[in-house]
Parts: sequence; C-alpha cells; structure tokens
Amino acid sequence: MQNNEQLIELAYAKMYFGKYKDWYLSDVPEPYFVWFNKKGFPPGKTGEQMRAVFELKINGLEYLLKEIRQKYPNPKKI
Repeated sequence: MQNNEQLIELAYAKMYFGKYKDWYLSDVPEPYFVWFNKKGFPPGKTGEQMRAVFELKINGLEYLLKEIRQKYPNPKKI
C-alpha cells in the first residue's frame, strides 16, 4: 500500500522553484531533468522525486503518472 501512496504522491508532486514552478514534475520537459542529472538533483524529498521522475521519463513511463492523476483526481480523498 505504501508504494501505491508514494506513486500517487509522485504523480501530484510539483516543482517549487525555477522556470517550471508549480508544474507537475511529470510535465516538466525531460532536458530539465537531464541537466539536473548531470549537475546534481537538489537534496531532500523534491530531489528524490525529481530523480524518480527522471528515471520514469528516460524509460518512457511518465504517462503512468498522468494516468494516476486521471484515476485519482483528488489525492486528499485517498
């Protein structure tokens, strides 16, 4: 169950800084994550989430996060 909750949380995770502030991480263009992968992701939870989304993107799986948002449109009620 915790993995499901983590995936839902990841699907709703947003950037809190920079050019893509307030965008869902899965909607941020892949080159942004490539740059962070080379330079280093920020420390903490956001960095971990960015790294996870980067892995999903390079494997062509970011659509899963979008599907989760469609299936669970209000994560507060889960």
